Amino acid sequence: MIKTKVQTIVDAAVATATSNKIYVGGAKRIGFLFRLAAHSSGNTVFTVNIGGEAEDTVTPTMTGCNMLITNSANTNGQTLIRVASITLSADGDSYVWLDPLCLVTWVSATATRTTDGTSSVLLITEVEE
Repeated sequence: MIKTKVQTIVDAAVATATSNKIYVGGAKRIGFLFRLAAHSSGNTVFTVNIGGEAEDTVTPTMTGCNMLITNSANTNGQTLIRVASITLSADGDSYVWLDPLCLVTWVSATATRTTDGTSSVLLITEVEE
């Protein structure tokens, strides 16, 4: 049976925040919902770090990810748009999905805030149970 799991990994942070490192080994699909709320000026930049070590690794080595597929408007003739970050300058949500070609076992996310508002990151995984 396939199950979708949603975890809040950054919860309404009022300053720059980085999530814990989350083990996602075995996930079929990995996505992130970036959310900015109570915002009046400036922006927040959301990024993802990835790692490829075993589940029992105490401190996995992480590196920046530029394999995030955006939810940008696209025509059938265009290729998928891959980015390293998403910048939100107004209240709202943005979805990204980790490219399925990018095999990882660990993820973390950072919300870098410039002025105000609250930042949240939800991790969405599809796992087979």
